[in-house]
Amino acid sequence: MSAGAREELSRMIDTIERSYEFMLAYAAQGRDSEPSSGDGPGIRTFVTELVEAIACLPEQLESIEPAETELKKRVGDFGETIAQDCEKANRAARVVLASPVISSQLIDNLNASVHLRTLLTDLFIIDEALPR
Repeated sequence: MSAGAREELSRMIDTIERSYEFMLAYAAQGRDSEPSSGDGPGIRTFVTELVEAIACLPEQLESIEPAETELKKRVGDFGETIAQDCEKANRAARVVLASPVISSQLIDNLNASVHLRTLLTDLFIIDEALPR
């Protein structure tokens, strides 16, 4: 497995986790609408980054080829599951981005989505299973 491919996968996972953490904080704020201005990136930026990272993840995972034969086979099998979970989570996130107003409640519902939580758990597994 190339170090570059593993680094890129780690970067995507970090982006997804960072976006999720920002969304948790945003959901806790009880906002009915998005702030019109402020310091740093807003919720749309983080949801957009989430969507982009999730969209690229299956292809990046396909490029990862562990040296161990059994792990390589299992990563390939699990990669199919991750690709399906990516599509489901991304569909939900794209609905949020299409909304004219992103409230805390909308983000809270996305955070609670079984599709996004499943994907996060998939990523925790694959990140720990693959050598660094």
